[in-house]
Amino acid sequence: MNDFLNDWGLTLAVFLPLLGAVVMMVIPRGEEDTHKIVALVSTLLSGAVGVWLLFNFDYDHSHKLQFARSDSWIEVINSRYHIGIDGISLPLLVLSMFITILVVIYSWNHFPEPHNPKAFLALTLVLEVGMNGTFVAQDLILFFVFFELVLLPMYFMIGVWGGEQRQYAAIKFFLFTLFGSALMILSFLALYFKGGQTFDMPQLIQVAQANISHNTALWIFGGLFMGFAIKVPMFPFHTWLPDAHTQAPTQGSVILAAILLKLGTYGFIRIAIPILPEAAHTWAPWIGGLAVVGIIYGALGCLAQTDLKRLIAFSSVAHMGFVMLGIATLTPVGINAAIFGMVAHGLITGMLFFIAGSVKDRFHTLEIRRLGGLLVQAPRLGWILGFCAMASLGLPGLAGFWGEFPAILSAYSPAAGMSEALFRTYMVIASVGTVLAAGYLLWMFQRTAFGNPPEEFADHHIHDVHGPEWLAWTPMLAGIVVLGVLPGLLLNITNPAVMAAFSRI
Repeated sequence: MNDFLNDWGLTLAVFLPLLGAVVMMVIPRGEEDTHKIVALVSTLLSGAVGVWLLFNFDYDHSHKLQFARSDSWIEVINSRYHIGIDGISLPLLVLSMFITILVVIYSWNHFPEPHNPKAFLALTLVLEVGMNGTFVAQDLILFFVFFELVLLPMYFMIGVWGGEQRQYAAIKFFLFTLFGSALMILSFLALYFKGGQTFDMPQLIQVAQANISHNTALWIFGGLFMGFAIKVPMFPFHTWLPDAHTQAPTQGSVILAAILLKLGTYGFIRIAIPILPEAAHTWAPWIGGLAVVGIIYGALGCLAQTDLKRLIAFSSVAHMGFVMLGIATLTPVGINAAIFGMVAHGLITGMLFFIAGSVKDRFHTLEIRRLGGLLVQAPRLGWILGFCAMASLGLPGLAGFWGEFPAILSAYSPAAGMSEALFRTYMVIASVGTVLAAGYLLWMFQRTAFGNPPEEFADHHIHDVHGPEWLAWTPMLAGIVVLGVLPGLLLNITNPAVMAAFSRI
């Protein structure tokens, strides 16, 4: 069994949800309970393979590609089915599986209108295929296929089950992402023709820099930057995100915040920087500048919001700015902080969107001015909101701190050859962003949770946290605490892989 899983474990982890979606296609739409069970079993089986990978991963050699498989795929263009994981991709793969399981559990009695569990859960499973596949792909074409696979399910999730402006938000999300993807595939083709007639990432890391002139590398990196920065999204390419989050159903917002935004930052760490390190060195000050602008802009945008989900969406722009600042330093400390920040943001902001969805289910509004007294009417829900707000603002002892503080610290000493004065200025600006984060999160918590319930809801019976919500949320809350108290659990996995991947910079 171990030999089988060594060879096929990653393939099963990626494609088991697709098998579940295919099974759901042949089950009549009316058998809702069966669809729920099939979706849950599919995600749990994929998650079980993920647990096996965790237990059998060689942590002493986390810098090496493990459970790798390389088979012939598209011979005419020399593209292979090459997959594998190391210490950088393992945490993100596990996060993807983990979040999808919890989304299916939360969906048990939280289906948005129009009520169609079959289609909704099938799209969720297809989304997981794309997310898992992106984190294991070691071939540029295979990466692109998985990277793009998430586009249509999320488009339909927003466009069919979203809010009043769902069609506008879905089209905006689709067009922004498609534009970035067009530039990304052009860059992949340029790497192929200029870098040695291969799409294999490990091979390109070894040969591309020697084969590609500096000016050409700058242009190729620019195309990769656009493709990944739109997905992050970085300022000024962020404008699709607040609309998408505001209009998406709760489950869509959770998957979008927790996993899909990480595909862009992962692309920088896995592809753009290791393959084109000299171009990354030239681009890094500009990336750092956009990152800190995003931190401040996102925070100020939060202070201007009247809708709870839109506020959380703008907070994602700010938090992903910290991730990109860590990446822009091109240092092991910064990259490790970025990966930690990706996982922490997935847990914390995913939880905040879960809570926002449950608030809307109870009050049928997310207008902050109409909310209040949550601690009186639903005290457990109110305290969970407070806990997640504290985690999001970077309170020491919770996971958010270890994503933000080391990223800011890394800007003090960027990679050799980059302006220390410039990056220390970025460090100061990012530090101001943490103060603004405390302002908008505490302001949000105070207005929604404290005081007495407003008159329109004063006589309503508001149900506190119930069974499926506890099942979906407890693992995420535990993860926020465990990673906050024991950050080494994650950093000890990522650091050797980061040191190996960025040794040339």
